[in-house]
Amino acid sequence: MKRPRSILICALAAAGLLAVWVLTPFAAEEDAAAQLHALFEEEWEYFLEENPEVASLLGDRRWNDRWSDVSLEAGERRHRHRMHVLERLDAIDTAALSEADKLNYTLFRKNYELAVEAHPYRWSLLAVNQRGGIQTRNELADALRFATVKDYQDWIARLRGFPTLLDQTIALLREGIRAGMVHPKVIMERVPAQIAAQIVDDPADSLFFQPFERFPERIPAAEQERLAAEARQAIAEHILPAFRRFQEFFSNEYLPACTDRVGAWQLPRGQELYAFRARQFTTTDLTPEEIHQIGLREVRRIRAEMEKIIEEVGFEGSFQEFLEFLRTDPQFYYDDPAELLEGYRAIAKQLDPTLVRLFGKLPRMPYGVESIPEHIAPDTTTAYYRRPAADGSRAGTYFVNLYRPEVRPKYEMEVLSIHEAVPGHHLQIALMMELKDLPKFRRFGGYTAFTEGWGLYSESLGEELGFYQDPYSKFGQLTYEMWRAVRLVVDTGMHSMGWTRQQAIDFFLENAAKTEHDIVNEIDRYIAWPGQALAYKIGEMKIKELRARAQQELGERFDLRAFHDTVLGSGAVPLDVLETIVEDWIARVKRG
Repeated sequence: MKRPRSILICALAAAGLLAVWVLTPFAAEEDAAAQLHALFEEEWEYFLEENPEVASLLGDRRWNDRWSDVSLEAGERRHRHRMHVLERLDAIDTAALSEADKLNYTLFRKNYELAVEAHPYRWSLLAVNQRGGIQTRNELADALRFATVKDYQDWIARLRGFPTLLDQTIALLREGIRAGMVHPKVIMERVPAQIAAQIVDDPADSLFFQPFERFPERIPAAEQERLAAEARQAIAEHILPAFRRFQEFFSNEYLPACTDRVGAWQLPRGQELYAFRARQFTTTDLTPEEIHQIGLREVRRIRAEMEKIIEEVGFEGSFQEFLEFLRTDPQFYYDDPAELLEGYRAIAKQLDPTLVRLFGKLPRMPYGVESIPEHIAPDTTTAYYRRPAADGSRAGTYFVNLYRPEVRPKYEMEVLSIHEAVPGHHLQIALMMELKDLPKFRRFGGYTAFTEGWGLYSESLGEELGFYQDPYSKFGQLTYEMWRAVRLVVDTGMHSMGWTRQQAIDFFLENAAKTEHDIVNEIDRYIAWPGQALAYKIGEMKIKELRARAQQELGERFDLRAFHDTVLGSGAVPLDVLETIVEDWIARVKRG
């Protein structure tokens, strides 16, 4: 770790070198870089300590015995801290930085500026939704290592500290009621069942007890018995009473205060809030109206491609009849969840060896395919990805939804695996984490427009990798692209233009072959996360635009593997920065 500037000055002064150091341009650059990287390291440590759950997910176990402080006071304290960091950044001589550090400085500063800009909108008051919150905190254990006695003791400490976290969460939600920052009732009506799942008669049946159902053999039997007994006691005395208190608060106080209509427009400064989140998630200056129109154009374009597939398979009937055929014909579905999981794993095995065709550099970290936990599967989407631990102790994980296999079509399995695993999220994120020259905030951070834009762009690579040979699988790929185009329309529709939830569901059903169960869960996700769903299509379109530009300008000198390595080689960046990176690469190739 580089030493802070004050330590450097003291050391140089003691050595009688301070005057020379001040006057030498190279030394000035060293000083500016030292200040900047010291701040990076200091702030990364601050971030992890303030967010111990994130540290745990990354494999840093130093704060495994605590939860984040989510109190209103802590939120204000962090806001003041971020403003102070911006003042410290003002004091750094950016002209003395290398080009690489100028980019690091710009990205770091932008992150803090966005956080400061976001603060007045008070999004933190929406601390619970159907996708997660205090009622699903047990899931953290799924990503932790339980290898030593201390690992188990740390989890027990978290069990004992849970009531404080719950009280802080209730305080946030109460302030949300007072301030008018509440989610719509239609999505929050899913939460009581999630709370009820946490209230059990026997502490050993608690979801928080699962780590104590298995122990490494190196832990003596007597210790295992002691730890399990302490966990049962902590659950009985802390977890269960806390959830009973939360159940009463949520059902009697919070849910009745939720809104009957959907959309961020009805929140305080709602239109302004949504426009900010659109900028934040897309890393562009596009307005909600502009994004809505882009979505409508993309829906029309993709619909024309889908019509060609319908003609190819010889289906006689309307577009809506073809979608209904795909949603209901048994040939497209597994009956058994275990068979569905094996199907996903088989596709992953087929994908892995094809990557060398399109990529010069591949990540060292592997990934696995696992089922989404049963207790959250009914309320969540088709799949998601969890990144590896930073210390290499846990591989990446592609989670797939096995709940009701009769609504999980086979024709979307290839495209879904390409997006969530490789060459989508796992390849991109694992590679980024291995970029040792980048500051930690870049290796382990990211931008949704890049990360999800890459995932969607990856879907278009399926044919080049040898997939989508079956016309129904190709239709599945178009369905997924349509899904992301529909997002631009329905997200802006609900949050900026006053669309109802049913309008959004109907528009989705009219244009994509996804099952109604998935579509409803998707729409409810967009309701809970305004603006996040805009990032996918906007990011994908920028990557495709840059690829087309590079092919046109380089002609026979265009190398797709080199293009992909260039796009991924700097980690996740805002789209304007990505454009500069690719333009610089094009110029270098032209120069030979």
